[in-house]
Amino acid sequence: MSEYHAPKKFREFDAVLASVCVVMTIEACAPAAKMGNSQFFWWLFLIVAFFLPYGLISAELGTAYQAQGGIYEWVKRAYGMRWGSRAACYYWLNFPVWVSSIVLLFTDILSSAFHINFGRFGTLAVQLMIVCLVSVLSCFHVSDSRWILNLAAALKGALMLLLGGLGIYTAITKGAGYSVPSPASFLPSFDSEKLSYVTVILFDLVGFEVIATYADDMKKPSVQLPRAIKLSGILIIFFYILAAFGISAAIPSSQLSASTGVIDSFRILLHGKDGILISAVAIAFLYALLANMISWSLGVNSVIRAAAQDGCLPRVLGLESGKSKIPVGAIAMNAIISGAILILGAVVPNANLFWQFFAMNMIILLMSYIMIFPSFLKLRRTDAEHPRPFRVKGGKVRLTFLALMPMVLILFSLIFTIVPFSLRPEELNTKLPLLIGTCSVMVLGEYISWRSLKPGKIRTGHMKTKI
Repeated sequence: MSEYHAPKKFREFDAVLASVCVVMTIEACAPAAKMGNSQFFWWLFLIVAFFLPYGLISAELGTAYQAQGGIYEWVKRAYGMRWGSRAACYYWLNFPVWVSSIVLLFTDILSSAFHINFGRFGTLAVQLMIVCLVSVLSCFHVSDSRWILNLAAALKGALMLLLGGLGIYTAITKGAGYSVPSPASFLPSFDSEKLSYVTVILFDLVGFEVIATYADDMKKPSVQLPRAIKLSGILIIFFYILAAFGISAAIPSSQLSASTGVIDSFRILLHGKDGILISAVAIAFLYALLANMISWSLGVNSVIRAAAQDGCLPRVLGLESGKSKIPVGAIAMNAIISGAILILGAVVPNANLFWQFFAMNMIILLMSYIMIFPSFLKLRRTDAEHPRPFRVKGGKVRLTFLALMPMVLILFSLIFTIVPFSLRPEELNTKLPLLIGTCSVMVLGEYISWRSLKPGKIRTGHMKTKI
């Protein structure tokens, strides 16, 4: 047997690009743009009220508690195994649903950009192949996969620059013929249907806790992690605003497709030309989607494995491979669940399948984030002596405000996403399935947590389950 070599170390440059790759989701720009011009108010408001506090809190917790359990580790330390189990369970359950939605988007973009009709079962075969490819590429340490993430971050930035640049050019060159929006259209809309898309923007702004799980591959995580979050945060804000402007300049929000809206925007801004440039954009977009799934898989599987090895999730999820400690149990189970969801989607086709899966994933993921913020406050009180290489500055009142504001925003966004506030058929058809799905996930999460934490099954430290 060949000698095992320690993983390559992650540079700060890699950490910045990995943060951009993980957090910046170009595929979610189109659903957010369905809010119309009021999206710009919500982008700016949520950047200040959510993104900045969340980034600072993630930097402190990630450098103070550098275990690969990430979000699970933080909540468990603050509120115990039961709450840690809930957070880890939601974090796990969202992932295969999200992968299914992105794989659906992948084949939609592939068909739309290159005019390929695979047929229902041909499309399913391609989708299952993508799930298998993501699973295989997730069987490496992040330091070995950094070139995948670096290239994806560069391509995402280039696509958003191009989309924003084309939007600005179109707005300028159309001159008097360009329909100038009224200032009132930029004010926040409190229509219940449009408010549900606030959840999309929140979803677009999360992911820094994934970078915290890469700490073991960094040379100096206490220094690199906070700087990577700050630098990548500036880049992410810049690119998101550009992309939002580009899409809004191309397509009215009422005609925007949640799945193919980005590619449709490029096609319109390029005057409908399906040439080399559109093909290049589509290829870059598809690669970014693939890399996004891999980057999240590397972080999520580490959290799942840590929770399973503590007895907070099913034991099979804690299986790992030999000295390299690849979380093969989590990788395999996620692939199986994603495949089952895609097969179900092929058997019961739905025109809004991408949005239903994507919305369900957003809800479950944001549910797992709720406890991060009170955990931050409690750990400041109960574990005050623990070394914190990076500390969020401020007194008790400021820190409480910084922590509770993002939590309240998540709670309100979830309410507006899943609760129908009118009896209109359109709203009921969209929100009732999400409400039922959310309640089902909560019941399932409680059952999994109860089964995993039955007396006699809780383990102290990590179990050494290997294959």
